Amino acid sequence: MASKPSPKSNNGGKAQNSTRHPGAVDGVKGRAGRILTKAAQNGTYDTSTDDETAVLVAVPDKRQADARTQEYLDELAFLAETAGATVTKRFIQRLDKPDIRTFVGEGKLAEIKAYVEHTKASMVIFDDDLSPSQLRNLEAELKVKIVDRSLLIIDIFARRAKTATAQTQVELAQYQYLLPRLTGLWSHLDKQRGGGVAQRGPGETEIETDRRVVNDRIALLKERLKDLDRQSQTQRKSRGGTVRVALVGYTNVGKSTIMNLLSRADVFAENKLFATVDSTVRKVVLETVPFLLSDTVGFIRKLPTRLIESFKSTLDEIREADLLVHVVDISHPSFEEHIAVVNDTLKDIGAADKPTLLIFNKIDQYNTEATEPEYHTGFEGMNAEDDEAAARPTLEQFQATYMAKLHDPVIFISAQERTNIDELRALLTRRVSAIHNERYPSVHPIREDEAE
Repeated sequence: MASKPSPKSNNGGKAQNSTRHPGAVDGVKGRAGRILTKAAQNGTYDTSTDDETAVLVAVPDKRQADARTQEYLDELAFLAETAGATVTKRFIQRLDKPDIRTFVGEGKLAEIKAYVEHTKASMVIFDDDLSPSQLRNLEAELKVKIVDRSLLIIDIFARRAKTATAQTQVELAQYQYLLPRLTGLWSHLDKQRGGGVAQRGPGETEIETDRRVVNDRIALLKERLKDLDRQSQTQRKSRGGTVRVALVGYTNVGKSTIMNLLSRADVFAENKLFATVDSTVRKVVLETVPFLLSDTVGFIRKLPTRLIESFKSTLDEIREADLLVHVVDISHPSFEEHIAVVNDTLKDIGAADKPTLLIFNKIDQYNTEATEPEYHTGFEGMNAEDDEAAARPTLEQFQATYMAKLHDPVIFISAQERTNIDELRALLTRRVSAIHNERYPSVHPIREDEAE
């Protein structure tokens, strides 16, 4: 979704950065488009990345382990790199609760400001959501672009969305994020002249107008999504009684690679977060057993609620599936937390009771040896001595533990190296056949040649 240079551009035909602020969907015209242009000029919500450098900031609970804090910031750094920024520094400050005005304390804010001014960093990214007032205060103090976790994830979704449905869903999420933050776009106007009769400044009038325009745009997008949702429902109904299987899991666990292996589809797969945003459905036939396999958007810790709400039609592929294939990156040190995040999200969307097949991927990258925690250079606030290395169980031990816990087979594979893929196909075939036979006791799965 990168912006294209305007035919009337006076920049010599050079490509322009996409605005990437909430609502920054290419092709938006009229007053809504002018609001977004104004936001880009103001810099309040611009997350375009052209050789940008970023500073990361986290405010964890005082009881959170340093290793866990580092891991969370590693994930935030991966998000920033996926969006195109280069991370140069990380700051943490342990507080009982974030500062209501600037999220971090006065002293830590001074440290961040000194570093930003010295290195000319172009943005500061926070690992939590910021309130509109915190966003304005931080921008006024640091004089650089401020991005919170929700905006960063929404920006990545905007870059990845390809279909009309996904683009509309992302645009809706962008406008919903923008709405409570409109005040910052008019901070240059006089709107602080008191609250008496005839004392409203021009900025306040503009804010009211813009808020109405954005609300109208949100209403329009919701109606458009309803139409697209009806089309999707019609498509799903046309699939008849075919068993439907959905790949779910944390982002960047290899779902798209597995999709490509099973369906011979050409789904975009990359070692970046949210490589897949659009839902893809393909017909798969394993040992004469046909079923529909869908690759869905990955989940992540602190996934913005507005994105979950906006992606209703995409998540319907999960809600209406007969079987969920939960893919887990076994090589990640916190894969069990990732399992919990996915299960909690499935519960939030009403799909927690679905039959589920647990697949542990990336066994080729799994290491049982104890490794010392890595502490990044320039990472403020970490205490390396607080964490001790511990050996990890073997894959066989994990398999025995999860089979006993779930009373169900689990399988360990490497989609990249194609290890145990035949076992995956056999297990998936048994599960799909069981669902089909339960649904149609007297009807056997149709062979591909019989269907023709």
